[in-house]
Amino acid sequence: MARIHARRKGKSGSKHPVTRKKHPEWSALNPREVEAHVIELAKAGKSTSEIGMILRDQYAVPDVKIATGKKITEILEKNNIKPEIPEDLRNLIKTALQLKKHLDVHKKDLKNKRNLQLTEAKIRRLVKYYHREKKLPEDWKYNLEQAKLMFE
Repeated sequence: MARIHARRKGKSGSKHPVTRKKHPEWSALNPREVEAHVIELAKAGKSTSEIGMILRDQYAVPDVKIATGKKITEILEKNNIKPEIPEDLRNLIKTALQLKKHLDVHKKDLKNKRNLQLTEAKIRRLVKYYHREKKLPEDWKYNLEQAKLMFE
Protein backbone atom coordinates (compact mmCIF):
# COMPACT_ATOMS: atom_id res chain seq x y z
CA MET A 1 0.00 0.00 0.00
CA ALA A 2 1.29 3.42 -0.89
CA ARG A 3 1.98 6.30 1.48
CA ILE A 4 -0.76 8.90 1.77
CA HIS A 5 1.21 11.96 0.63
CA ALA A 6 4.47 10.61 -0.83
CA ARG A 7 3.25 8.46 -3.79
CA ARG A 8 5.73 5.70 -2.99
CA LYS A 9 5.45 2.33 -1.33
CA GLY A 10 7.91 2.34 1.55
CA LYS A 11 10.08 -0.41 2.99
CA SER A 12 8.33 -1.48 6.18
CA GLY A 13 7.70 -5.18 6.57
CA SER A 14 8.82 -8.26 8.40
CA LYS A 15 12.44 -9.37 8.25
CA HIS A 16 13.70 -12.92 8.35
CA PRO A 17 15.42 -13.85 11.60
CA VAL A 18 19.18 -14.25 11.61
CA THR A 19 20.06 -17.90 11.10
CA ARG A 20 22.94 -19.44 12.96
CA LYS A 21 24.87 -22.38 11.63
CA LYS A 22 26.76 -23.46 14.75
CA HIS A 23 26.37 -23.48 18.50
CA PRO A 24 27.73 -20.23 20.01
CA GLU A 25 30.90 -20.34 22.07
CA TRP A 26 29.40 -18.31 24.92
CA SER A 27 26.86 -21.04 25.69
CA ALA A 28 27.95 -22.96 28.77
CA LEU A 29 26.63 -26.42 27.79
CA ASN A 30 27.96 -28.87 25.26
CA PRO A 31 25.56 -31.02 23.17
CA ARG A 32 25.57 -34.01 25.56
CA GLU A 33 24.73 -31.77 28.51
CA VAL A 34 21.91 -30.16 26.52
CA GLU A 35 20.43 -33.59 25.74
CA ALA A 36 20.75 -34.60 29.40
CA HIS A 37 18.89 -31.46 30.48
CA VAL A 38 16.16 -32.08 27.88
CA ILE A 39 15.63 -35.63 29.18
CA GLU A 40 15.68 -34.47 32.80
CA LEU A 41 13.11 -31.72 32.15
CA ALA A 42 10.87 -34.08 30.18
CA LYS A 43 10.87 -36.58 33.04
CA ALA A 44 9.89 -33.70 35.34
CA GLY A 45 6.72 -33.30 33.26
CA LYS A 46 7.60 -30.26 31.15
CA SER A 47 6.30 -29.87 27.60
CA THR A 48 8.62 -29.37 24.64
CA SER A 49 8.02 -25.62 24.46
CA GLU A 50 8.60 -25.27 28.21
CA ILE A 51 11.84 -27.24 27.86
CA GLY A 52 13.03 -24.89 25.11
CA MET A 53 12.21 -21.79 27.16
CA ILE A 54 13.90 -23.15 30.29
CA LEU A 55 17.04 -24.04 28.34
CA ARG A 56 17.04 -20.60 26.73
CA ASP A 57 16.43 -18.61 29.91
CA GLN A 58 18.25 -20.58 32.60
CA TYR A 59 21.01 -22.44 30.77
CA ALA A 60 21.80 -19.96 27.94
CA VAL A 61 21.13 -22.40 25.10
CA PRO A 62 19.70 -20.28 22.26
CA ASP A 63 18.63 -23.17 20.03
CA VAL A 64 18.53 -26.87 20.91
CA LYS A 65 18.53 -27.97 17.27
CA ILE A 66 21.70 -26.02 16.48
CA ALA A 67 23.36 -27.19 19.71
CA THR A 68 22.60 -30.91 19.32
CA GLY A 69 21.66 -31.37 15.68
CA LYS A 70 18.27 -32.78 16.78
CA LYS A 71 14.96 -31.23 17.72
CA ILE A 72 13.61 -31.63 21.25
CA THR A 73 10.92 -34.07 20.05
CA GLU A 74 13.57 -36.17 18.27
CA ILE A 75 15.60 -36.36 21.48
CA LEU A 76 12.49 -37.44 23.40
CA GLU A 77 11.56 -40.06 20.77
CA LYS A 78 15.08 -41.49 20.87
CA ASN A 79 14.81 -41.91 24.66
CA ASN A 80 11.19 -43.19 24.61
CA ILE A 81 9.80 -40.22 26.58
CA LYS A 82 7.62 -38.92 23.76
CA PRO A 83 4.13 -37.78 24.89
CA GLU A 84 1.18 -39.80 23.62
CA ILE A 85 -0.39 -36.86 21.78
CA PRO A 86 1.58 -33.93 20.31
CA GLU A 87 1.73 -30.66 22.21
CA ASP A 88 -0.09 -28.51 19.66
CA LEU A 89 -3.03 -30.93 19.57
CA ARG A 90 -3.08 -31.08 23.38
CA ASN A 91 -3.22 -27.28 23.60
CA LEU A 92 -6.09 -27.09 21.10
CA ILE A 93 -8.05 -29.72 23.02
CA LYS A 94 -7.47 -27.80 26.25
CA THR A 95 -8.78 -24.63 24.57
CA ALA A 96 -11.87 -26.47 23.32
CA LEU A 97 -12.56 -27.77 26.82
CA GLN A 98 -12.31 -24.27 28.29
CA LEU A 99 -14.70 -22.93 25.63
CA LYS A 100 -17.17 -25.75 26.28
CA LYS A 101 -17.03 -25.07 30.02
CA HIS A 102 -17.73 -21.39 29.33
CA LEU A 103 -20.63 -22.24 27.01
CA ASP A 104 -22.21 -24.50 29.63
CA VAL A 105 -22.62 -21.43 31.84
CA HIS A 106 -23.26 -18.80 29.11
CA LYS A 107 -25.52 -20.58 26.62
CA LYS A 108 -26.23 -17.56 24.40
CA ASP A 109 -22.61 -16.54 23.83
CA LEU A 110 -22.65 -16.96 20.06
CA LYS A 111 -19.13 -15.65 19.43
CA ASN A 112 -17.58 -18.28 21.66
CA LYS A 113 -19.88 -20.91 20.18
CA ARG A 114 -18.35 -20.06 16.81
CA ASN A 115 -14.86 -20.11 18.35
CA LEU A 116 -15.55 -23.61 19.65
CA GLN A 117 -16.61 -24.72 16.18
CA LEU A 118 -13.45 -23.25 14.65
CA THR A 119 -11.24 -24.83 17.32
CA GLU A 120 -12.81 -28.24 16.83
CA ALA A 121 -12.31 -27.91 13.07
CA LYS A 122 -8.61 -27.20 13.69
CA ILE A 123 -8.43 -30.24 15.93
CA ARG A 124 -9.99 -32.47 13.26
CA ARG A 125 -7.59 -31.16 10.59
CA LEU A 126 -4.61 -31.69 12.87
CA VAL A 127 -5.75 -35.22 13.78
CA LYS A 128 -6.07 -36.03 10.08
CA TYR A 129 -2.49 -34.79 9.53
CA TYR A 130 -1.13 -36.80 12.47
CA HIS A 131 -2.87 -39.94 11.20
CA ARG A 132 -1.20 -39.43 7.82
CA GLU A 133 2.21 -38.91 9.43
CA LYS A 134 1.71 -41.94 11.76
CA LYS A 135 2.18 -39.82 14.90
CA LEU A 136 -1.22 -40.85 16.27
CA PRO A 137 -2.75 -44.33 16.23
CA GLU A 138 -5.32 -44.87 13.47
CA ASP A 139 -8.11 -45.61 15.96
CA TRP A 140 -7.57 -42.35 17.91
CA LYS A 141 -10.49 -39.95 17.46
CA TYR A 142 -11.30 -36.60 19.01
CA ASN A 143 -14.33 -36.63 21.28
CA LEU A 144 -15.18 -33.92 23.79
CA GLU A 145 -16.18 -36.40 26.49
CA GLN A 146 -12.96 -38.39 26.05
CA ALA A 147 -10.99 -35.16 26.15
CA LYS A 148 -12.57 -34.28 29.51
CA LEU A 149 -11.45 -37.64 30.90
CA MET A 150 -7.97 -37.20 29.44
CA PHE A 151 -7.38 -33.85 31.15
CA GLU A 152 -8.82 -34.76 34.56
